[in-house]
Order: sequence, then structure tokens, then C-alpha cells
Amino acid sequence: MPVELTLADQARLVAALREALGPGVRVIETHISYVLLTGAHAYKIKKAVSLGFVDFSTLALRRRYCDEELRLNRRLAPAVYLDVVPIAGNVDRPEPGGTGEAIEYAVRMREFPQEALLSRELERGELLPQEIDSLAAIVAAFHARVAVAKPGDGYGSPEDVLGYARENVDRLERLRGDRAERNALLALRDWTEREFAALRGTIEARLAGGFVREGHGDLHLGNIARVEGRIVVFDGIDFNAHLRWIDVASEIAFTAMDLEDRGRPDLAHRFVDAYLSITGDYAGLAVLRFYVVYRALVRAKVAALRADQLATAEGRAPVDLECAGYVALARRHATAGRPGIVVTHGLSGSGKTTRSQAFLEQVGAVRLRTDVERKRLHGLAATGRSGSEPGGGLYGADATRATYERVCELARAVVDSGRVAILDGTFLMRWQRDLARALAAGLHVPFAILAFGAKPETLRRRILARSLAGSDASEADLAVLAHQLATREPPGPDEMRDVVACDAEAPLAQAFAPEAWRDVRERLWPPSAGPA
Repeated sequence: MPVELTLADQARLVAALREALGPGVRVIETHISYVLLTGAHAYKIKKAVSLGFVDFSTLALRRRYCDEELRLNRRLAPAVYLDVVPIAGNVDRPEPGGTGEAIEYAVRMREFPQEALLSRELERGELLPQEIDSLAAIVAAFHARVAVAKPGDGYGSPEDVLGYARENVDRLERLRGDRAERNALLALRDWTEREFAALRGTIEARLAGGFVREGHGDLHLGNIARVEGRIVVFDGIDFNAHLRWIDVASEIAFTAMDLEDRGRPDLAHRFVDAYLSITGDYAGLAVLRFYVVYRALVRAKVAALRADQLATAEGRAPVDLECAGYVALARRHATAGRPGIVVTHGLSGSGKTTRSQAFLEQVGAVRLRTDVERKRLHGLAATGRSGSEPGGGLYGADATRATYERVCELARAVVDSGRVAILDGTFLMRWQRDLARALAAGLHVPFAILAFGAKPETLRRRILARSLAGSDASEADLAVLAHQLATREPPGPDEMRDVVACDAEAPLAQAFAPEAWRDVRERLWPPSAGPA
């Protein structure tokens, strides 16, 4: 019979391993594991715990989940995850990799500096917006290639989703004693039940549509690092298949929630928008807010469990504060959004996409680019080239009408989710603006036109630079610009009430200043309506 270690035995084992692995070994402890860092390698040992959502209570289970951890994490970090190492000997004199009977198992990884974690980079102010775009691309590509659940597989059903959402609140209520926090949890329980009832059919449809997949399951910044210059995602969930076979919207909700919790809602909005632009899964916005609340409560539960394991009030205090912060974040998202529709208007090269990015990050909007959706409608990648002449091919009258109708259709999903939809195109023709204005009126949401203006020489310079880079979805060249100048229909006098002028010649940094979009905010949400 194998030796079954208790938590106390494991604590002794880890202390002994720290000595056996050599000088300078550091230990990181979580509510379910120990990680020993040697400088060259990391050894992860699973704690002998049974917490409902995780069961590592026997040696056989711990070995099984070590093997699973290796399999799953090699999908995203094959160079980091090396093997599973048996630990022989005894609790006080362990032998990592020994040939005797194993008393414990560890996942062996290639160590990288803890300073390489994106969570640490963010703390230092070193995480660049472009790296958020890279992360979104990595996650989107991962979701595109992983296994897809089918109805009846037992994953991602409405009952599964609600069960885990309820479990978060139930566990938190048992662990938290503060009356105000318990009242907040009761309100979140009620919101979760109501929101789930409204979304049940959507959750079923998402499962049937193939959006429940074998994902990572724990996609926060503490599980993402820069290794040898590349962004690497690691430490996915191995211990509970139900927590990794999830809606892809639940996966991205975790990253967005974590960015917001760390004080960067702008990057959270950027991440969500970048992911949706790649995947086209705008329908996922219907469930995103539900999953952001769920993910915040997952982290609150983890913090509460960790606090419960700590012996002193001093040790518990920062973890208690962390837990309360997650509960507060969940409460913020359990409120109705302030939707609206904004269209960009301007010639190619006038900075519509570049500058609307700043507005997107400030208000949590989702952008729908005609350049991207036009390509998607015709089966092309965003940066693919159609070879169309100005006013012909993909840019002919029928294709253009289909494109603008498509972005308006997608805007419905954005508005229904409580967000602002930015329809990013030239909108040079009156019928295009009328289409979006009518949609806003039909949905009873505010509407604005961001009119971007720049000098002709600026337009030409930007178009040439973009064409040389070849990395943007736009196919506009100087011939397209000439065609636009000859055919455009400027906003009429009756449209001017909706227009907010944007200086596309101003330094780009000004677009990211907090006061830059005051006129747009006031157009969408007049001061008399309360704070936006």
C-alpha cells in the first residue's frame, strides 16, 4: 500500500526537499499546492486536500493530476513543462527522482524568473498595450485548436454553469463573517440567479454552437509570463475537468476581470475587443458580464480559502482585503451598462481606428471594423488582400452594403450586452450613417458620429506608411483616397447634432488623455443623466 501523507507530513516533506534540492531554494505556497524554485527548475507538489472543487486527498489522485497537468500545459508551454518526478525516501529524507517506492509526486518545470510574470510587469508599469494584443491573439489561436465539447458530454451545460456559480457564493458565505460582506454576497446570489434565468437559453445555444472547449481555466496574469521574449501561458487547471471545459467567453472574462482588479480596466477593454476582433464571437458578449462576476467570485473564494489556512490575523489581513476587493468588483459588474452606438466618419488615413482605440479603452466599448468584417464575410483573413479596385470587387456597391449591414447587425449584440458599439468605417455616404442612426433609434440608445479630419498631405503620408507595413486590415491606397474624395457625402445640416469633431492632426497621446473624449461622453450621456 502506498504511503498516504497528511498536510502536516507534506509540510515536513517540503521543508526537507528545500534542503535536499540545494541552497537558495524558495517555496511558494497556495491553497492547493507548494512550488519549490531552485533557480533552474520548479517542482510543484499538490497538497493533500479535498475542497469540493478539487480532490488531491490520495497519492494516486495526486499522481493522476500531475500527469494531467503535464499534458494540458504542454499545449501552451511545451518548453516549460518537462516531466513528472517521483519522490522516494521518506518525509524527512526525500529523494527526488529516487528509484524506491514513491511517497509523493511533483511536476518538474523549467524555472523562469518570477519577475517575468505579467502580473509583475504590470506592477512595474512595463506591460505594453501591444502585448495585450499579442496575448489576445495567443488565446484566440489556442481556442481555435482545442477540443470542442458536445451537448451530452457533461460539460458546459446550464446546470453545470449555475452549479459552480452557486458554489462560489455558498463557500464564501461559509467563510466570511463580516455582515456587510455577507449582505453583498446575498445580493450577488440573487443577481446570479436572475441573470442565469435570463441567459439559460443562450448558454445552451453556446454549448450547441461549439463555444464550450477544453480551455486553460485559470487565465489570469499570474499564470502568464514572458519567457525568452515570448508570452507564455502556463498553470492551467488540471484538477477539475468542469473548470477547464468552459465557454470561451468565461476564459476571456477571467483575464479581463484580473486586469481590471489590478487597476487597468483600459487594458481589460483592449483585451476583450482584440479577442473579439480576431474570433468574431460577438455573440459571446451576451454572457460575458455573467462570467466576469463569476470569475471575480472565484478569486474571492480562493482568497477566502487561503485566509482560512493562515494562522494569524496579521497574515490574514491582506488576503481578507483581496477577497473584499473581488466581491466589490463583482458588485460593480452586476449592474446595467450604459450602451450606445458611435460611428467614425472620415477619409482613409484620418486616424479613425488609431484614435477610437483610446475611446474604446476609456468607456469599455467594443469596436466593429468594416475593414475586418468585410474580409470575414468573404472568407479572408483580416490582413488578407482582395486585389479589388476602388469601388469594385469587395468594395463594390453590393459588398459594401452587405458589410455595413453586417456591422450594424453585430452592433445589436454589443448594445444588448450593455456596451457601446463603435462602428469603425469611413461612413462617407449618407445611407451608411442613416443605417446606424436608425439602429440606435430602434434600440433606444444614444448615437454619435466621430468626425475625423486631417490635411490631405497627412492622409497620403499615413496611407503610404500603412501600405508599406502591410499589417492592417485596410486596403486603402492613394487611388482609394482619390475615389473617396470624389464620391463622399459630408454630413448634412440635420446630421450636425450628432457630430463630434475630432482633430486627427493632434498628437496621438492627447487621444488617451482622460479629458479627450468629454464631448463624446456628453453627447452620449448628458450630465443631466448622471455620471457615465
